[in-house]
Amino acid sequence: MSSPDNSKFSVTRVDVDDPAFTADDSVTPRGRPPSIDLNDPSLKRGSNQFTPLGDDRQHRGSITYSTFLSLRRMTREALPNLDHYRNLSSIVNGSGPYSQRPTLDDLHQPGVDKDRLVKEKPGHGGGQADLSDKFGWIRGVFIRCLLNIWGVILFLRLSWVTGQCGIIQAILVATCGNLVTCITALSMSAISTNGIIKGGGTYYMISRSLGPEFGGAIGLVFSLANAVNAAMHTVGFCESMNDLLKSQGVQIVDGSVNDIRIVGAITLICLTAICIIGMAWENRAQLVLLVVLIVAILDFIIGAFIGPMSDEEIAKGFVGLNGTVFMDNLYSDYRKDDVGLQQSFFVVFSVFFPACTGIMAGANISGDLKDPSSAIPKGTLLAIAVSYSSYLVFILLSGAGVVRDATGDVSQVANWTFTNCTDIECDYGLQNNNQVMELMSVFGPLIYAGCFAATLSSALASLVSAPRIFQALCKDKLYPGIEFFGKGYGSSDQPYRGYVLTFIISLIFLLIGRLDSIAPIITNFFLASYALINLSTFHASLQKGPGWRPTFRYYNKWLSLAGALLCTSIMFLIQWWTALLTFIIILLLYVVVQYRKPEVNWGSSTQAQTYKLALNSVTSLSHIEEHVKTYRPQILVLSGMPSSRPPLLHFANAITKKMSLLIAGQCFPVQQSYRVKQQLVHEATTWLDNNKIKAFYACADGPSMDMAARSLMTNAGIGKLHANTVLMGFKADWSTCSSGDLDAYFKTIHYAFDLHLAVGILKVEGGLDYSSIVDSLPAKIKQIKSSVSTSPDGPQKYQNYSNEVSLDDENPGLGQQPKKEENKDATPKSIDAMLRFNVKQPKGTIDVWWLFDDGGLTLLLPYILTTRAHWSECSLRIFCLANNKDDLASEQLRMTELLCKFRIDFSDVIMIPDIQKKPKEESQNEFNNLINKFKVDEEQNGATGIECITEAELIALREKTNRHIRLRELLLQHSRKATMVVMTLPIPVVGTVSAPLYMAWLETLTKDMPPFLLIRGNQSSVLTFYS
Repeated sequence: MSSPDNSKFSVTRVDVDDPAFTADDSVTPRGRPPSIDLNDPSLKRGSNQFTPLGDDRQHRGSITYSTFLSLRRMTREALPNLDHYRNLSSIVNGSGPYSQRPTLDDLHQPGVDKDRLVKEKPGHGGGQADLSDKFGWIRGVFIRCLLNIWGVILFLRLSWVTGQCGIIQAILVATCGNLVTCITALSMSAISTNGIIKGGGTYYMISRSLGPEFGGAIGLVFSLANAVNAAMHTVGFCESMNDLLKSQGVQIVDGSVNDIRIVGAITLICLTAICIIGMAWENRAQLVLLVVLIVAILDFIIGAFIGPMSDEEIAKGFVGLNGTVFMDNLYSDYRKDDVGLQQSFFVVFSVFFPACTGIMAGANISGDLKDPSSAIPKGTLLAIAVSYSSYLVFILLSGAGVVRDATGDVSQVANWTFTNCTDIECDYGLQNNNQVMELMSVFGPLIYAGCFAATLSSALASLVSAPRIFQALCKDKLYPGIEFFGKGYGSSDQPYRGYVLTFIISLIFLLIGRLDSIAPIITNFFLASYALINLSTFHASLQKGPGWRPTFRYYNKWLSLAGALLCTSIMFLIQWWTALLTFIIILLLYVVVQYRKPEVNWGSSTQAQTYKLALNSVTSLSHIEEHVKTYRPQILVLSGMPSSRPPLLHFANAITKKMSLLIAGQCFPVQQSYRVKQQLVHEATTWLDNNKIKAFYACADGPSMDMAARSLMTNAGIGKLHANTVLMGFKADWSTCSSGDLDAYFKTIHYAFDLHLAVGILKVEGGLDYSSIVDSLPAKIKQIKSSVSTSPDGPQKYQNYSNEVSLDDENPGLGQQPKKEENKDATPKSIDAMLRFNVKQPKGTIDVWWLFDDGGLTLLLPYILTTRAHWSECSLRIFCLANNKDDLASEQLRMTELLCKFRIDFSDVIMIPDIQKKPKEESQNEFNNLINKFKVDEEQNGATGIECITEAELIALREKTNRHIRLRELLLQHSRKATMVVMTLPIPVVGTVSAPLYMAWLETLTKDMPPFLLIRGNQSSVLTFYS
């Protein structure tokens, strides 16, 4: 028997929230957690056993899983699980018990959204993909890459490469080609091990690394390259077939190009049919072809060592491994081809390079691999090593055993004159005969079989890859009109429509009928693709983003950059105009995607670069002292939800467009939940984007509207990118609203000046609120209600509340126009009024009443407006107060000179000499009617808790009040028909003027006027006449 100390241990359960628990299940008092007897016979059921932590005697006792509720039934917390990280939507859209991770609200605010709590289903695990139809690294990558690399060039052109370049340069050609592919494979391995690679292969890797612009461009180019590659290998198969038929004295039409076209079309149809049958059948065909190919290569190697078995073989140039022949073939002998083109190292390289391009065959079907991140680097690098070794063996054996030219005349073998082609045209030898492998082999038909296997396997791999890449591209909808080809069929999502399109493209290029004409085209396309793959790895490594964590460590960013430059250089060295054309095509495709701006977010390295550049720019900007010449009005618009007040945002955008910062701010008097704020940001940003307004949205909540506004003014922005101007809507209901609302509005103006911000107040006829026309929020957000209340018993608790302030907008925020009792109807007139600042303004004037020197902002903003297309028909009229009415001419001259030095265009300068003139009695009566309801005796002021206007205040501010009434008369006289009026905003002196009196001043100035902007700078210069 075990001792009691060893047979018991404690289990403390936390955060119990399950109806299955009763009062008897409660946790024991602190200090004595419940004890469980391990020797209890009732615990001896089941097979899943565990032992207490820290107990090294693991067989003393056991506890079964079925006896206790699982940990997930005891807490809302979720354990780390793979399904949580498959994609962002799985967090909220998962279906299995392990597929969802609780949100922060679920953990922090229990009960807010109980439908999200996960209920355990025994025996149900996270969804796993069906891997029965997937391939491993050998069958899916290594064999596929090897078959695609060992293609038509190996059997039909490698001997020609050796004859033209010589053994040394032929090895250099093979080494350069494989150096490019090896560096690219290292880069590709880094990308493929930096996360799961889905279907699309090369396109997927580049698009997710460099973004949709480059990804879409190279996806189309690479799909086309694979389709053309299939045509090239089919042509190679047909060439070999023609040679075989000629050796038997058989031809279909002319034994040349037309025969290639006929046989090629039939072959292409058969290969496409194999692809359509399914990937499993295609893979079985690949295995058969691999066996044939290996046997053919062994046949060649054995034959090279055995040597010629007849005089006929000697007459055709195969003399056996010979030191003399090796030395003769050691150096290059470039000649002209059949069409008179002089060969060179890079021309020969362009023909050879397609023999190296098979490295992407495995990556192109990454969606059909069990583990792409592991299979792609392992299979690809091994295939490169094996194929490179085979090329070196072939170059050395053919260079040492076959002469460059031979007549094929058996009678010349005895005196060794069959190599003399001075006066005759030789058809045999390395330079002239494409069937050197067949000549050197032990059994010639095996070489034909191997050539057929190589060409057909490569064509088959290309026919499979091209539709898969194009299907992935179509599903992303980066280009218009291609979605039709993105549809997949069956459990494997077979791109049947893509197969048909690939067949048509391959057939078109197959009709060219010349392998040497097709190969350079493919070389350019593949080199461009490889350059971008290397660039992707370099770019991602350079940005050092936290998301760049490849498990493949054997890569170097500078090596990737060298690979990209090497690919680009070779393209231009081969043929500069085809390289230039390739890059032009890629650039055009890039521009199309950039113009369309598809709604995709792949976390590409270009996004990381954008962030890094922005961060560096903002940081460096913080160390630059501000200068008056670089001043830009950075505006915080207290607009509420942007879609509710389009005129306010359109007007602010007219000032800041393509020039400075614009922030749309919304204030709430109560705290909002995180999810509400996130949805508000999404809705506001969407509206701003749809209206082509480059602005940020920010919201703030606080104990009151004015404190929320102060929070916005203080915190909106970062570094030097923060607001220096606050723009508000005029509070039209100031005389009827509650005292609290009026006080909050008035305090907001004070807070702005306290923070040394410029203040602008915009008033237009009919108001700025169009929320009854434009639905600012979706229904689902209106259903989300949360509030903050303070419990007398402890800290704040979250409760439900009717959030009409923040969502329904019945209680507008700061700078917002109140809703009328009768909502605006969506009539043409109201629509025109809503878009008044987003259309061409009629020809007229912007009257600028620059009353006091505020630093020049009153003058700068209207000038900026006149530089915009919508305001280009408007001219500036400047109104200024005259200091001495007896010397108006000189004062006007001085003001005109100042404006000219500021380089501001204007149509007229008008000096106001009689601002101190007593206003008319009817104007005074009109003003008194505005303030009558707010007048109280000195003893009554503050007794009701409502700020009012006292007689003492009116007496103290009588001169200023009369000045505003007089300005009203002058405005009606001069600016009643202006397109817009801009006037210096009077500053409310703290502790001197009350909110009702100040609002009465503003109402007096703006009533029944055109669109009116009251603006006041922060008394710092924003204009200068120095260069």
